[in-house]
Amino acid sequence: MIIYTPNKAFGRDILHLGHSRTMRKLMYYTLGVGVVTAILIAPIIHLEISEELKMNPTVFSFLGIVLSILLVFRTNSAYDRWWEGRKQWGALVNNTRNLAILVQTAFPKDDEQVRHFMATRISNFCLALVEHLRNGVIMEELINLTDDDRHRYDQKDHVPNYIATGIQQKFHDAYKAHLIGPEDHRNTMQVWRGFLDILGACERIKKTPIPFSYAVHIRTFILAYTVLLPFALVATFQFWTVPLVMFIFYAFMGVQMMAEEIEDPFGTDCNDLPTSTIAHNIKNNVFEILEDKHHVKTESTQRDYDKIH
Repeated sequence: MIIYTPNKAFGRDILHLGHSRTMRKLMYYTLGVGVVTAILIAPIIHLEISEELKMNPTVFSFLGIVLSILLVFRTNSAYDRWWEGRKQWGALVNNTRNLAILVQTAFPKDDEQVRHFMATRISNFCLALVEHLRNGVIMEELINLTDDDRHRYDQKDHVPNYIATGIQQKFHDAYKAHLIGPEDHRNTMQVWRGFLDILGACERIKKTPIPFSYAVHIRTFILAYTVLLPFALVATFQFWTVPLVMFIFYAFMGVQMMAEEIEDPFGTDCNDLPTSTIAHNIKNNVFEILEDKHHVKTESTQRDYDKIH
């Protein structure tokens, strides 16, 4: 995710667009549209038949309004998914801290083993969730794994779910052994259920993309609008039609491509959520609460920025 300060370094922020893979792709598409537009209008200008082929520009004004409305809905729906993902990860930050504090206060003061167990499992739940929402859990990203843990995790299709089950089982065993009281058990269970609610909400966002027909329709609309637009402009603007069409295409397709980029907020595009960084911050917070230290392991945070060059 690109972090910036609003209303500062305006020129530098514009230059930073070149670091975005989506913007680079858009530039290539825009140059392609410019080439196609030049090929279309060159014979028209050379043969001086622009008036005979001229289309009414008013029609394109109305079509532009319709296309703008469609793009507004498209952008709003994509941003809603992005913001919902951020709210869920914000809730995960709060729930992990709450659970760590409950463990710290509810379990016996001298039980360091259970604190280490919980700090590791809570951290690994978050670290596993990062890659679970991408292309599958990477075992090297998890911490403090024993050989038995690695073997069990390798056999599971849903590692975050398995880790959450282990956390619940630990609480249940502690309650049965009278290490924690009924009230502490209820409180920890309530926070623990929040983990599964967040997991389910993120999976819903990930596995329910914008309807395919809707996305294709807008792209087709933009393409048809761009191909026909030169015939409405060439009689008035001649070869200036090329940069005009490129600019209009850049405006419309840019909004569409930005919406496509953020509709899956858990990837590694430069405007996706920094879930790796959030997960490692959670890990540091949890270990600080339960073991009074930070568990240093930050290499994988760079995965949030793989597409920034």
